[in-house]
Amino acid sequence: MSILDLLFRITMSAIIASAILYLIFAQVTVRKLEKIQVTREQMGFEPISGWRIFNVAQALSFPKTFFHRVQRSPLSFLHANAELIYANTNRLDRVLARLFYWTSVGSTMVLILLWLTDLFGLAK
Repeated sequence: MSILDLLFRITMSAIIASAILYLIFAQVTVRKLEKIQVTREQMGFEPISGWRIFNVAQALSFPKTFFHRVQRSPLSFLHANAELIYANTNRLDRVLARLFYWTSVGSTMVLILLWLTDLFGLAK
């Protein structure tokens, strides 16, 4: 077994874990936030079903200073209102959001890098 195969298996395991975390986060946190009318309207743009879950997880994962800058931009409607979401979540929700978001983003980035490495034949 090559190093690429091992990394691929680890990455796919992380993607499966991310999918499980996605479901848990959606049921525990996002469902609770959607029951509140004000937060439902401030969860950001949803181009496809389920994108709202990523918006909420991103709002709880990125530093607050990032969202202060985003709110001043013309594209602020794409992102969730981080201050409002922080106010309506507890520590468990934030930890779950960070676990889900960074596992999802990290494993996807590693998978793309592995694909590019295999495509260009950089590792055999």
